[in-house]
Amino acid sequence: MAIPRQLPNAITVARIPLAVVFFVLLLLGGTYGEPDLVLRWVAGALFILAISTDWVDGYLARKYDIVSDFGKLWDPIADKLLTGAGFIGLAILGEVNWWIVAVILVREWGITVHRLMIVNEHVVAAAWMGKLKTAVQAVALGWALLPLHVLIGLQPWTIVTTVLMIVVLALTVASGIDYIVAQVRGSRAKA
Repeated sequence: MAIPRQLPNAITVARIPLAVVFFVLLLLGGTYGEPDLVLRWVAGALFILAISTDWVDGYLARKYDIVSDFGKLWDPIADKLLTGAGFIGLAILGEVNWWIVAVILVREWGITVHRLMIVNEHVVAAAWMGKLKTAVQAVALGWALLPLHVLIGLQPWTIVTTVLMIVVLALTVASGIDYIVAQVRGSRAKA
C-alpha cells in the first residue's frame, strides 16, 4: 500500500494548530472562576491525540522510507509547541511550578534555536535520549492535563504529577546535555 509522500509532514504540520486549540481549551477549562471539567477533559484528550501523531508521522516516514529533512526539522518544533503549550498552560493555572517550566523551556527552545541556526549545514535528527524525553513528557503532561483528581482525589493526583514532573525535568536536562556533547564532538570531528 502506497501512501502520499507528504502525509508524515502533513501530520507534523497539523500538530501546530492543534497546539493552539489545545492551549485555548486548557485555559478556558482551567481555574479562572469555576473550572469547566468538560473543557479540561477535551483539552487533555486533544493533547493526547495531538502528541500521539508524533509517533504516527515518524512511523509512516520510516516504514515507507520517506524520511525528509523537513520532517526532521519540523517534527521536534511541532512537539515543542505542543508540549510547551501544555507546560505553560499548567503553570498559568498554578498546577506546575514556573521554575520547572522555565528550565524545560530554556532547554527545549535553546536546542530548537540551535537546530535552526545550523540547518544550512545539516539537519539534526532527534537522538534516542531526546525521543525518550519527549515520550516521558507526553505521559507526564497527559496525566497532568486530564482532571483525574476528580476520580482519584487531589492529593494522590498531585503527588503523581509532582513525581512525573521531576522525572521530566531530569530527562530534559540530561537529554540537553547529551545533545550539546554530541554537537561538540561532531564539530571537533569536522575540524
